[in-house]
Amino acid sequence: MPEPSLSVPEILNQLESHYGPQEPSWPTDPYQFLVWWHCGYPASDAACAKGWALLTEQVGVEPQQLLAASPAKLANALRPGGMVPELRAMRLKEIAARVKDELGGALRAALIGPIAQVRKTLKSFPNIADPGADRILLFAGITAIAAVPSNCPQVLVRIRHGRERENYGVTYREAQQGIETEVPPTFDARTRAYLLLKRHGQELCKRTKPKCSECPIRSHCAFFTGSLRGRSAGVP
Repeated sequence: MPEPSLSVPEILNQLESHYGPQEPSWPTDPYQFLVWWHCGYPASDAACAKGWALLTEQVGVEPQQLLAASPAKLANALRPGGMVPELRAMRLKEIAARVKDELGGALRAALIGPIAQVRKTLKSFPNIADPGADRILLFAGITAIAAVPSNCPQVLVRIRHGRERENYGVTYREAQQGIETEVPPTFDARTRAYLLLKRHGQELCKRTKPKCSECPIRSHCAFFTGSLRGRSAGVP
């Protein structure tokens, strides 16, 4: 017999008891995050950290430094971060040129006004969609939005409801709604939620082959106790 379901705050408390307090491993300044995000591909904390480390050592990350560097030098600095370093070098030059020429060299100062307009500005940069914009808005202290880790939106959905939907956008919005309704709209509370859900999705509640037997809240998890929500057991 499954145990009673947990509220989102109770889930977060149990995850924090298991993993400990979490801190972001990426730059929280909006411009620096855009640079960091292109330091690895496929983008992951580990890949981006490798590219970021060499980029900051050999080139620097300010717009004028990126624009002054040759494409080959940029690509070499980004190579430890994974695939297509030449393409990522080109993207960094695009970002640096826009920030310098259109935003006076200060992206953070330009992110003011209605949130819809701020979001539009962020999404105009390469490889930033709604999840990335939410992440920037939250961790930069612009608005305490209910951001969800883009690579593991399934975590909260599985625990509360069962197997995630086939559509990524639907799963993301379900997870976002859970945070929106149950996590206080403060920066501390919502960055904590983001980081704990992200850690759990990376460590145990993986998109494929989740390690349910090791999960500290499996007895409260709708996914673990068999809720497929109308989908067959063979659906990945």
